[in-house]
Amino acid sequence: MPHTEHRTPPPPVVDLSAGRLRGATEDGICVFRAVPYAAPPVGDLRWRPARPHPGWSGTRDASADGPSAPQMYREGGDPVLGGHGTPPFDEDCLTLNVWTPAADDARRPVLLWIHGGGFVSGSGSMPGYGGETFARDGDLVFVGINYRIGPLGYLSPEDDERDEAANPWLSDQLAALRWVKENIASFGGDPGNITVAGQSGGAVSTAALAGHPQAAGLIRRVILQSPPFGLDLPGPDAYRERTAAYRELTGAKTAQELRALPWPALIGAAGGLFARTTRWGHWPTPFLPVVDGDTLPRHPVRALLHGAAADLDVMIGWTREEANFGFALDEGYAAATREQVTDRIAETFGTGPAPEVYAAYEAARPGARPADVLMDLITDELFRVPCVGLAEARAGTGRPVWAYQFDLQAAAHEGRLGAAHCLELPFVFDNFGHWAHAPFLAGLAPAVRDGLARTMHRAWIAFVRTGDPNHPGMPHWHPYGTRTRTTMRFDSVVTALDDLAGPSRRLHEARGAQ
Repeated sequence: MPHTEHRTPPPPVVDLSAGRLRGATEDGICVFRAVPYAAPPVGDLRWRPARPHPGWSGTRDASADGPSAPQMYREGGDPVLGGHGTPPFDEDCLTLNVWTPAADDARRPVLLWIHGGGFVSGSGSMPGYGGETFARDGDLVFVGINYRIGPLGYLSPEDDERDEAANPWLSDQLAALRWVKENIASFGGDPGNITVAGQSGGAVSTAALAGHPQAAGLIRRVILQSPPFGLDLPGPDAYRERTAAYRELTGAKTAQELRALPWPALIGAAGGLFARTTRWGHWPTPFLPVVDGDTLPRHPVRALLHGAAADLDVMIGWTREEANFGFALDEGYAAATREQVTDRIAETFGTGPAPEVYAAYEAARPGARPADVLMDLITDELFRVPCVGLAEARAGTGRPVWAYQFDLQAAAHEGRLGAAHCLELPFVFDNFGHWAHAPFLAGLAPAVRDGLARTMHRAWIAFVRTGDPNHPGMPHWHPYGTRTRTTMRFDSVVTALDDLAGPSRRLHEARGAQ
């Protein structure tokens, strides 16, 4: 027999208008990392809208991740996720990663992922957000992006002589979407079949992007995982005050001085803004999108009801105990009293109805402590009720969404986290090996975990490919209609239920009718 020598295939290469890229083959998937999609927003371009990248000569190595966007970082992480973004960090961060079965002309559906992180943390290159499972299992092209976050992405110091605009983060995401449209065919993707998906702040971004005039015609469908659509987003005047408070924390007297500060000083001052803006019983959000009528014309929750975005395919969902992520392990909140929580309810419902609303939440969760009532209230206000509101509105216009609730309870921390914010992520990606550092996954029964992940991962793939999440391995999932209000419950047993969020919906609808 002739001797056949095993040769490693050459690394994949693509030619773009900006230049040539050389990626890597990882377990049979072609991967291109740290691909620039916009000019580095450094020096004079800090806080400016994203600009086109000038390109490069020769062959650019795209086999290693680049820096993540500057953000606060704590060694050892946190007791829920175990960290969300790791060094190195740098302002020169406007890059993306691409996973594809092959850099050919097969025109596969594209999934563009926008990470969350409370508008202050995360990265498109985090292993947990790696696209290899989607590329391998779904024959998709997956793109994960970095974008400016925290003070560099969500502030815009005023300077009359500059062309700064609010929401630099959104200009980054628009630039990334345009890059995908113009270049993804070279990576085996179909520029006419792009799904944008995001979780938490990334889901707010996804909705904002879908409703943006500059994105018209670029997106085919969206997946919104736990968008905090209940956030009260500021207008320019309100945010001007927050920017002034932040500038004071940095010690800068003018926008010009602020521009000259090194980025670690800007990130260092962010903690002070957390302290200044935190209110008892509210999710802390010192940095927020600004509804300025220009770069962000309207609240993202309304974006999917208008214009071209009204016709997009939409999947939307939430976890049963979203707020437990930020509050369940906080000893201060564990000691909350009935009076404190009733006062917090009164901020939303008014003083008169507050005791009755407390009683309704208490009855819905037998044995509930005041802290549990508070967390269920925050889950409803920020996530479940506004998500259901979008589903109701879309159903009323004849463009129903696919709705889900993730119910599987975390075993970690004596079960106190419940089905917390972010818990669905490793199930969607079906890549638990990349989440080994995350405490909230400890103790889950592998058979239950892996079975649910397989069901969810395949539903996401089906939706990206066809606009319909149904597949043979799960009960039939009907869209959320005005009569049935079908919602898929993802738990150890997956079940399609009618009006799963009904009690919360009716309670908050009564508030609106007052």
